[in-house]
Amino acid sequence: MSPKRMIKTGLILLVVVGSVVGMPHAAGAADRNIVVFISDDESPTLGCYGDPVAVTPAIDALAADGMVFENAFATTASCSASRSVILSGLHNHANGQYGHQHAFHKFASWYDVVSLSLPRALARAGYRTARIGKYHVAPEEVYHFETVFNGNPRNAVQMADACRGLIEADSEQPFFLYFATSDPHRGGGIDKTSPLDLKPDLFGNKPGRGSHQGVEEVFFDPADVPVPAFLPDTPETRSELAQYYQSCARIDQGLARLVAILKAAGQYDKTLILFTSDHGMAFSGGKTTVYEPGLRVPFVVRDPYVADRGSRTKSLVSHTDITPSLLDFAGELDHDRQRPKHWVAPQEYWKDKPYANRENHGPRKGLSVYHGRSWLPILGDPAVEIREAHFASHTFHEIQMYYPMRAVRDQQWKMIWNIAHPLPYPFASDLWVASSWQAQFRLSLDAPYGQKTVAEYIQRPRFELYNLTNDPNEADNLAGDPAHAATLLRYQQKLKALQHTFGDPWITKWDYE
Repeated sequence: MSPKRMIKTGLILLVVVGSVVGMPHAAGAADRNIVVFISDDESPTLGCYGDPVAVTPAIDALAADGMVFENAFATTASCSASRSVILSGLHNHANGQYGHQHAFHKFASWYDVVSLSLPRALARAGYRTARIGKYHVAPEEVYHFETVFNGNPRNAVQMADACRGLIEADSEQPFFLYFATSDPHRGGGIDKTSPLDLKPDLFGNKPGRGSHQGVEEVFFDPADVPVPAFLPDTPETRSELAQYYQSCARIDQGLARLVAILKAAGQYDKTLILFTSDHGMAFSGGKTTVYEPGLRVPFVVRDPYVADRGSRTKSLVSHTDITPSLLDFAGELDHDRQRPKHWVAPQEYWKDKPYANRENHGPRKGLSVYHGRSWLPILGDPAVEIREAHFASHTFHEIQMYYPMRAVRDQQWKMIWNIAHPLPYPFASDLWVASSWQAQFRLSLDAPYGQKTVAEYIQRPRFELYNLTNDPNEADNLAGDPAHAATLLRYQQKLKALQHTFGDPWITKWDYE
């Protein structure tokens, strides 16, 4: 059976099962519910983005009845840091979550982010808030959800079933569900059945072509997968991409089950659904970089209250825009002050909590205004633009990976400032051992790696300047070209201005490094 036929059969079964169970309809349920469905390390490798092999019918159906954002970007291609941006509306350098939250990395947001936190703001607006799956931010009190569901984050179908209680409840309060998978993040070991010496990561797939419970696994032939321009076209890369696509197909089935539950409960046409990812795919040149494959994310929104749907937009949007946009949808955004309407000042929130007195609450300024803007107007008019340029801010991934980068990108130009450029580029532990990287690294420093050599990937210049109109794959760095000196200066000034606006402490590096 072909992959597409397999997935269609699985989706039919999901819908039939939902009907047979006879789930109750929440007749008196509130309007304007919100679902944020966020995957882990997924690029826009979806049918609705033109991918030729992706098996993503549920996301494609959502796109056909919603809006596809073709220029949506994470602000940092690192898991915890990116999720803090999504849940705070602030760049990670400003909210304090510089890198990973877990284990010895131990990064966390400032306490005073509590006043802007998305789940906190929606709860104050009367929403029931719940999460399931990957969380990966701290402190919990800042990003507090009232309900936490247990679920296997590698099985989005099972996760959807675990959320039934929230969706089916006959409540006068709308709900906010933060639904975070661990797919298609690397993990689960390597495919020991591979004939290659350097064997591919499983990306959460079961070994031996096994299946997660309730999932119709879709398997991909390495010979058929498209190889992005930033990766080398090698057997090792293709074998890993085949595993990656299988993991992405499993995510889609979870969305299909969640949509079926929403429809059966009479909630689908009362619920805004956002599908996105924390950042791009987990391959060197994507995740942990500020190159396009690291920052560009899928971004599909279905707002049932918008009359004209099934559209696409080229407007630039950022993860910083998610929190203000969802508050806008809920009627909770103070447009004049760019913060929640039911604002509670940080000092007011913490005054009766002595355990927090000696904690680092963050900078005295900058934690009262969202960095992002609402993209709700774009849903009604794809030509609307809410920003001229996108700003990226990366400092850490793992704690041993200090390599601050800042970038500014508009519709034509992109400039990257590698602040720690004298250092060799540090690798995430899972990307260093990846067969797709090691196959080229072991050849030589001159071996090709996508549009660069291995050496060029490891040792980077201070500035990189790309004309994305002519060079969308960021192959030709124009920063050292005298003919583009004026352009480089102009974008350096743009970058400095954005750093100043967003309170970036690394702005001082312009003066003394």
